[in-house]
Amino acid sequence: MSDLDRLADLLGLEPVYHDIWGNRRETSAATKRALVAAMGLNAATDADVAASLAAVERRGWSRPLPPVLVAGEGQRIELAAALPDGLGDATLRWTLTPEGGSAEGGTVTVRDLTVTGRATIDGAGYERRGLGGLLPVSLPIGYHRLEVALEMALEMGGEAGAPGAGTLAGATTLIVAPERCVTVEEVVPAGRTWGIGLQVYSLRSGRDWGMGDFGDLARFAGTAGRLGAGLVGLNPLHALFPADPHHIGPYSPSSRQFLNILYIDVAAVPELDGADDLQARIAAPAFRQALADARQAELIDYSAVAALKLPVLEALHARFHALPGDHPRKAAYAAFRQEMGAALERHALFDALHEHFFRADPSQWMWRSWPAAFQDPESAEVAAFAAEHAARVDFFAWAQFEADRQLGEAAARGRAAGLALGFYRDLAVAAHPGGGSAWADPSILVQGANVGAPPDQFNLNGQNWGLAPLSPLGLREAGYRPFIEMLRANMRHAGALRIDHVMALQHLFWIPEDGSDGAYVEYPFHELLRIVALESRRNRCVVIGEDLGTVPEGFRPALERAGILSYRVLYFERTPDGGFKRPGDYPAGSMATVSTHDLAPFKGFWTGRDLEWRTRLGLYPDDASRDKDRWDRGVDRWRLLQALSQEGLRPDSYPSDDGDQPFRTELAAAVHAYLARTPSRIVMVQIEDALCEDEQPNLPGTVDQHPNWRRRLTREVEQLDGDAELAQVIAPMAGGTAA
Repeated sequence: MSDLDRLADLLGLEPVYHDIWGNRRETSAATKRALVAAMGLNAATDADVAASLAAVERRGWSRPLPPVLVAGEGQRIELAAALPDGLGDATLRWTLTPEGGSAEGGTVTVRDLTVTGRATIDGAGYERRGLGGLLPVSLPIGYHRLEVALEMALEMGGEAGAPGAGTLAGATTLIVAPERCVTVEEVVPAGRTWGIGLQVYSLRSGRDWGMGDFGDLARFAGTAGRLGAGLVGLNPLHALFPADPHHIGPYSPSSRQFLNILYIDVAAVPELDGADDLQARIAAPAFRQALADARQAELIDYSAVAALKLPVLEALHARFHALPGDHPRKAAYAAFRQEMGAALERHALFDALHEHFFRADPSQWMWRSWPAAFQDPESAEVAAFAAEHAARVDFFAWAQFEADRQLGEAAARGRAAGLALGFYRDLAVAAHPGGGSAWADPSILVQGANVGAPPDQFNLNGQNWGLAPLSPLGLREAGYRPFIEMLRANMRHAGALRIDHVMALQHLFWIPEDGSDGAYVEYPFHELLRIVALESRRNRCVVIGEDLGTVPEGFRPALERAGILSYRVLYFERTPDGGFKRPGDYPAGSMATVSTHDLAPFKGFWTGRDLEWRTRLGLYPDDASRDKDRWDRGVDRWRLLQALSQEGLRPDSYPSDDGDQPFRTELAAAVHAYLARTPSRIVMVQIEDALCEDEQPNLPGTVDQHPNWRRRLTREVEQLDGDAELAQVIAPMAGGTAA
């Protein structure tokens, strides 16, 4: 192997992959150099590559302990310390601090430790000495800390600890994790449940301010619980960019750890009580008219929503700031800030900085276009900005506190109404490279490459999602802390978590910014999987893995062993001849649904509404492709009616399997009855399907041509309790089939 090949291999760049047609695609040298550079290592010339390779190889030997070790529950800890040769007489002092426990430790002479490996780096010899015999046979699940210090004489005849002696020290995080996530059977007495999935922003009510909010979600959760649902599925609630409400994609967030503050229900903020001046401001004719316009708009106008909400929230923050220091709200806020820690402080600071630079010059939207000093969160200039704009930074932190409080109250309302699992939240695959996460910790989020997908039958040129991938190198160096914090944040107020594009736990397709072809980059799959299981158990949160698309061999069995539910969509569950799989052929370890946010709801599928959009927007390369889609859709309608007939579920109003029959509500009910017969642990009904709507939330391959992430439901939350169509569609679930 060349130095470039060896370096790429050490960093997890896969040398080859097979596309969806089975074609072998090799990773080019140009792609390897670009992706190595994106990980922060020089690779422009052969000399750069050689130096980077040496640095990577040296890293594993030049420090006593690796940054992190992940082990399974009940397994012996196999760990070795890397030490310079010739230190057999030195004393190694070790200290183990179990999570939540007291430190224990001792000393041992180095020569008494077994040699497990040797290497020569830059002419210097190193050896690894096993520490397993020093540690407990097994540790409880959790996060533990091991520290070692090597005391050695620096002068001939010197004694360890005497003047002139040196100390070589290191520390590692020992993560001990269970094999499996918490399962539906452990949480729901019947072992199965059903739910309703929705886009929170799409909720409409008589009280909303132009988009669905956490108050509307609380009301919907109560309705879903009364209807017999076990959970309510949500779109990603991740933080976006308050200074720029035009950036609306929930799967392209600023941070996956915090919330979109536009979801705050302004009327539910406690500081509004008794605020006569603010109440009068909201009641003023001009404000009421602007509110009515936003509320009645067919599509969400996020700029109008932000213009209504943010000034009032700022005024409410000022009232909060004026509360007495011993007020319970102040104590709750202080506790929240302490719990969220430095990540919240840095996120709030980013929002203030982004607002500052973007308002001054819209071309400075990306933080990499800011003055150099402000691109570094540790700089003196950033610290000075934080001090000078402390009130603005505090506003963004307080907004996160209030959003979190309202989400928690909505979850509690759903549980009180009978939701056995509660909310199921959605974790996007990555964050925007111009967002708060990338700015706050640039060693973790890669700059210089984007997440995407290789070519497939739906996207012949592949896909570039414009998102920044996590660095596998940076994750390990950080002891997986950012990944752990992200999981915890998204399991908060939730009984289930859907991980979008869950294959990213094993590998992710990176596309260099320089235009080189993309390649897959490996991640420490089994270690990440164990951490997911640990946090699932800690938070009593079921995990669903969205495993659509190109799935690596052996991946789904690994998810099944880890207790992660597979994500099965009716449209894609086919037999080899193209027919629809029978209900009994769905795996029990799955969540089944008819559609997703990226696909046509069932009525749109049956009527071809999505195909109409593709034709209108010119998304077909030629007429033949358009005509083939139309023909295939007709065949799919016929096949679906056949599948329903085989199960005795074809409605009486459909006298045959002819695919040209019109859509009727009873057909949507029959399709959901079909899914209710699967052994899937969870069956979801998308709200668009429950209300027989035909427009999809997002049309992949479009940005502004289609009103992505802006559609509102046609009925208000208050009307859903007695909605006849909704009751008819969910009847197979509510009747106990999937309960």
